[in-house]
Amino acid sequence: MPGRYPERIICLTDEFTELLYAFGEEDRIVGISGYSVRPPEARKEKPIVTSFIRSRTEKILSLKPDLVLGFSDMQGAMARELIEKGLAVYIFNQRSVQGILDMILTVGSLIGEPGKALSMIESVTGAMDKVREEAKSFVRKPLVYFEEWDDPLITGVRWVSELIEIAGGLDCFTEFSKMPSAKDRILADSSIVIEKNPDIIIGSWCGKKFKPEKLCERPGWDKIKAVMTGDTHEIKSSVILQPGLACLGDGLKSLSGIMKAWHDKL
Repeated sequence: MPGRYPERIICLTDEFTELLYAFGEEDRIVGISGYSVRPPEARKEKPIVTSFIRSRTEKILSLKPDLVLGFSDMQGAMARELIEKGLAVYIFNQRSVQGILDMILTVGSLIGEPGKALSMIESVTGAMDKVREEAKSFVRKPLVYFEEWDDPLITGVRWVSELIEIAGGLDCFTEFSKMPSAKDRILADSSIVIEKNPDIIIGSWCGKKFKPEKLCERPGWDKIKAVMTGDTHEIKSSVILQPGLACLGDGLKSLSGIMKAWHDKL
């Protein structure tokens, strides 16, 4: 009997939902995360079967999936439970731009559509190369502080740091970005940001709106260049903190726009 590729897929996080829709393979999706917003039609068309770390196990089992796709160690307990129920589960841990590209290729292979994955990667990398080339014209690169959370202060994950540099900026805390866990990217003392004195501050407080006015309430932050010049911006977490097509596309586009606007004021 010949083998077959998965036809009933559960996407535990948004990036897999978006990717399968982009492949034109949305009919294979039988369940999605409650946090899924890309593409918007997914929430109207697909049943919600999980939050980020808790699943409706019985609901998932009733949908009879032949593949479950998830992301990171944070979904480890949920993945274990589903595996113990006899399901096939593939957990990715992409933390870099290259890791995201590798994930796209692997998902394409898992569903028997490597050609679609390769075409997608070619399109995405071509767009990134264009942004990188445009940034070469900058006479000076802005120093950028990216804030993933405000209490405690958490700096950006690796793919964000890499995208900032592709867009023509310099990440204030690139050394922290290499740490996969958010707890290892906590800034124990906010004065270190004052010392760095970034030209641009970008906030993406996962799950809540970034409020630039709050920065002035932090002791000494009113003297930071970015705060003084109003170069404080929000990029929604669903765009920049989702390690899939969103950050490589709209996320990089947003970063590039912020860098260009800053440079044009020089």
